Amino acid sequence: MKVARALVSVHDKTGLADLGRALADLGIEIVSTGGTARLLRESGVAVREVSDVTGFPEMMDGRVKTLHPKIHGGILARRDVPEHVAALEQHGIPPIDLVVSSLYPFEATVARPGVTRAEAIEQIDVGGPTMIRAAAKNHTSVAVVTDPGQYAAVLDELRATGALGDETRARLALEAFRRTAEYDAAIARYLDGRPASDRFPATLTIEAEHAMALRYGENPHQAAAFYRPAGVAPFGLGAMRQLHGPELGYNNLLDFSEALSLLLEFSEPAAVAIKHTNPCGVAVASTVGAAMARAKASDPISIYGGIVGVNRELDMSVVAELAGIFVEILFAPAFAADALEQLRRTKQKCRVLEVPFARPAGVVEYRSVLGGLLAQGADLVDLDEASLRTVSRRAPTAEEMAGLRFAWKIAKHTKSNAIVLARPDQVVGVGAGQMNRLDSARLAVMRAGEVGLATRGTVCASDAFFPFRDALDVVASAGATAVIHPGGSLRDEEVIAAADEHDMAMVTTGIRHFRH
Repeated sequence: MKVARALVSVHDKTGLADLGRALADLGIEIVSTGGTARLLRESGVAVREVSDVTGFPEMMDGRVKTLHPKIHGGILARRDVPEHVAALEQHGIPPIDLVVSSLYPFEATVARPGVTRAEAIEQIDVGGPTMIRAAAKNHTSVAVVTDPGQYAAVLDELRATGALGDETRARLALEAFRRTAEYDAAIARYLDGRPASDRFPATLTIEAEHAMALRYGENPHQAAAFYRPAGVAPFGLGAMRQLHGPELGYNNLLDFSEALSLLLEFSEPAAVAIKHTNPCGVAVASTVGAAMARAKASDPISIYGGIVGVNRELDMSVVAELAGIFVEILFAPAFAADALEQLRRTKQKCRVLEVPFARPAGVVEYRSVLGGLLAQGADLVDLDEASLRTVSRRAPTAEEMAGLRFAWKIAKHTKSNAIVLARPDQVVGVGAGQMNRLDSARLAVMRAGEVGLATRGTVCASDAFFPFRDALDVVASAGATAVIHPGGSLRDEEVIAAADEHDMAMVTTGIRHFRH
């Protein structure tokens, strides 16, 4: 659709002068209002006032200026309907081919400390959303631009063709409706008395943009895609960058999310290996290469086909530790050039991903259930040293305490029921996702034995309390010398007595980390 006339009325003046000059250079007539028209004139751009079109002055402090048939008729008239075109001619209404409008800053206003209700109400835009929605509805004939970030692409297309294509107008209309939906949702939250940061509003609106198509879902017969939140700076998987390897799948990203979440627990050089959303290898060391060697030793069987990551630049020492081992994903915050080149040569089927290591705050997690949606704040609680209580006769040694802190981080990211056997720098055995804690304890001991790791001298972390002493007896018999768990069972005294019988140090945290 050729663009001959544009209506420009924006609150955000970013890039406005350059936009106006570019439109004028293309021979496009500009109709404008108030401060927008003033800035354009000061920039040397010829402008026709809206009041000249309508025959009415702006009134009521600018509340009424574009709300007029001679404006909205020009926007809403369908060019493919002869009666609409005839009505334009009969009433002297100039057709408008492009609407450029940005809204009053309602969201920024209500986020300001001390803002009054009157100030907030005054920032509810009426004319802007009306023009935007009208143009978006009639996008077969009219293009609508709602953000300065869209200016460059629109101008490029206009310079190339003198028009904006069907696909462009449809995309701009979609973005316009998204913007007005966000705007109205913010107003509704405010009028409901809820802050803009309220994580659980009465009505939940989730905006996400399609980031990539996936190979398939959990199984090949299921279609799948990955979306990232719209309107926020990319973080986590939304900020990942694939450097090498085949396309990603649904299960890849589920496992990747778990691996990244676990790795973010560590400030020292660390390496993790995740299989089916559970940790099978975790270690810390002075370098990520050494950490990778220990993580691999935690379970050299399960690491095959797993998701592996380190929290420092991935160098040749990590590549060497993974030689001959197939992993689905290898990720890090950065890659040494020679390491990346080696991975591209030797691991054709491995997806190599670069991802920023920033731990988000205030994140809400969503999960679909049959007939609904669950929402909860992400489990970002760290171990509170002030809440730790030694409940056994014997207090843990410094080395045991270091091991307990390490093991607790792993248990936090292991599916319930979770039992983790560890040393201060390495996971030794993991029991995850069992229907009872006794089986998880047995599994942790068994897995350690199967890969040849000694359990004697390890410590144990349990994501929730011990309902009976049986699981504690299992890890104690395997040689664990200390245990950390939330406490709070009806049988705590029985469990504490069992720890004392085994001369184990027992520490309670007062907080649990169920993960389903």
